[in-house]
Amino acid sequence: MVAALTRVFGIHNLELAEDVVQDAFCRALETWKYRGVPNDPAAWLMRVARNRALDVVRRERTARTFAPDLGRLLATEWTVSGVVAELFDETAIADDQLRMMFSCCHPKLPQSTQAMLVLQLLCGFGAREIAAGFVTERSAVERRLSRAKRTLTNGGPLFDIADRNDFERRLPAVLDAIYLLFNEGYHGSSQHAVRSELCAEALRLARLIAQHPIGSSPTTHAFCASMCLHAARLPERVDDGGNLRSLRDHDRSRWNSGLINEGRAWLERSASGDGITRYHLEAAIAWQHAASARFDDTDWSAIAGLYDALLRIVPSPVVALNRAIAIGQRDGPVAGVTAVAALEGDARLERYPFFHAALGEFLFDEGRADEALARFERALSLARNVDEQNYLRRRRNALASSPVSAP
Repeated sequence: MVAALTRVFGIHNLELAEDVVQDAFCRALETWKYRGVPNDPAAWLMRVARNRALDVVRRERTARTFAPDLGRLLATEWTVSGVVAELFDETAIADDQLRMMFSCCHPKLPQSTQAMLVLQLLCGFGAREIAAGFVTERSAVERRLSRAKRTLTNGGPLFDIADRNDFERRLPAVLDAIYLLFNEGYHGSSQHAVRSELCAEALRLARLIAQHPIGSSPTTHAFCASMCLHAARLPERVDDGGNLRSLRDHDRSRWNSGLINEGRAWLERSASGDGITRYHLEAAIAWQHAASARFDDTDWSAIAGLYDALLRIVPSPVVALNRAIAIGQRDGPVAGVTAVAALEGDARLERYPFFHAALGEFLFDEGRADEALARFERALSLARNVDEQNYLRRRRNALASSPVSAP
């Protein structure tokens, strides 16, 4: 709704668009309390927001300048009603969400702030929820959002999705912001280790880009494939008690087969170009897992090879750790200890609990139980939320009570 209303009022009236959305929700709370929730709440809210937008335009069009490209039409009583109705059409809303998404990813804003803006303006998250997701203070998030909105409102008109060159220039930042949202949902660093609603919003935005004629490309198809194939595992990321599960313990029959099929379809479409992006490789790795009926059936050679290629494109410590784990799964615990230990000393991995946990697993399988348990103690001390603490504690206790493998 904010995206559609910003199209009506102009980006410089962003605050007005947010006020109208808030007003629509307030009316919903008042009305639904007495009349009950309508059959289609989203359509009800859209209708209220559209009517409220018409009221505002009619009342204030002489005092405000609305969207510059619509100014003449909105200033004429003969056209204002039709124009506002058209802007709330399903196709127009999709275009407006794209415009807003690309506007949020303004080059002057830091990437994390871009993601915060997308969360608030396109996904409807409040400052408190965003602060929890980014492990920071609510007041800090509010200040950053306030500054970011000033940048947007002072930065000229909404992003023009018809400008293909500008679209392609800003696309990597947009994909990075959505990727950040998805990761925060899948590997949450806040009080909950998994936040499915963030993954769902990220996937919705990714589909919006990939399904739009101007955004449809091998890169965006691969991006969608990676998200679908990872999101398919969400039903098994935690058990019924909310405890994190390792990939080895997943009941793969409970993975979302619809998302797996969709991910495979996006992956096939992504193969139409010549280039290979990080998203192609990440989707291919996720597909290797999705195509394996059991953990023990996983083709670790193929996954290690894909990580080799990914490391050349994204030389990050976490990618290097995942590659080392794949090597350990393929070649055994001695190779695993060697590969993971070779990454020791990297400042980011030293603070990452699952680096120590991965090394602990391979050390235990190699018969070095005391060193393995010490690694799990270190991992526990670095856990970022209660879910991670509980998972690492359970795993440490399981190893402590297990017979040690012969060296």
